[in-house]
Amino acid sequence: MPDSALPRPISLDHVQSVTAGSIVYPPGGRFGPRIQQDIQLVLLHSGEMRVSIEGQMMQVQPGHVVKLMPGYEERFAFAEDEETWHRWIAVHVEELPEETLTLMAELPVVLPLSEELNHLTDLLLSVQHRTYPGDPLLRTLGLAALQLYPLESKRVTERENHSSVYTAISWMKEHLMEEISLTDLASKAGVSSEHLVRLFRHYENDTPIHYLWKLRVNKAIDLLVHTGLTVTEIAERCGYQTTHHLARQMKQMTGLTATQVRRNSWKGLGTNRIRS
Repeated sequence: MPDSALPRPISLDHVQSVTAGSIVYPPGGRFGPRIQQDIQLVLLHSGEMRVSIEGQMMQVQPGHVVKLMPGYEERFAFAEDEETWHRWIAVHVEELPEETLTLMAELPVVLPLSEELNHLTDLLLSVQHRTYPGDPLLRTLGLAALQLYPLESKRVTERENHSSVYTAISWMKEHLMEEISLTDLASKAGVSSEHLVRLFRHYENDTPIHYLWKLRVNKAIDLLVHTGLTVTEIAERCGYQTTHHLARQMKQMTGLTATQVRRNSWKGLGTNRIRS
C-alpha cells in the first residue's frame, strides 16, 4: 500500500451519516442474516464472534476489529459459554470513488484493535446522543475512522516484519484470561525466551510480560467503563488471580483505583488507558 494509504482521499462530502453503538450479547447469541448498508468497523472486546460474509466464515477473538463493506450478506454467531461485548462504527458513504472503495475492500478484514480506534469509538459514543447522524461532527469522526483503518493495516504490516513479536502479541490478546508465562509466549512465537525479550525491546520498547500487563490493565479499564461487571468478575476475565493483583497493577500504571477509573468515566474525565 502506498504511503498515502488511499489513492484518492475520502472527503467529508462522501460521508452521509455516522452511528456508533455498543452491545453485550448473551451466551449463544445470533444476529442476521442482513445486507450491510455501510462501511462498518466492529470492535470485539470480550467473548467471541464468528462472522459469515457471503458464506465465508471467520472467527474473531477479543482485541480485534472487523471491517464490513456495503452490499454483502452477513451472519453473526457469538460465544456459547460467555457474554460477548462489541462496539461498532457505521459510516454511510455515497458516491465514493470506485478506486477508493475497491482499495478499502482489499484491506484486511480483521486487524488488531488499536488504542486510537478505541478512543475514537469512545468519543463517538459520547457525543452522538447530543446530536444527529448527519451532524458534521459525527461525519468528521466517521471520516477519521475510515482514514485510520488503512493506517492500522500498514502498522500491522510493519510489525509483521518480525512475525515472532506479532504472534506473541496476538496470542496474548486471545488468552488474557489464562495464566501466561514468558516461556509460553516464546514457545508460541517460535523463539527462545531471551530472544523474545530482545525482540520486544527492539520493536515495542518493552518486555513481553510488561506488555501483557498493559493489555490486561487496558481490558480491565474497558470493562470498568463499559460494563456493570464487579471488580472480581473483571479481574477473572483479565487473567488476574485476585482483585488485589488487579488493584496493584491498576494503581501502578494509571495512578487510580478501579473504583476511581469507573467513577471518572461516569463524570466524563477519561479512561486512563495505557499505551501499548
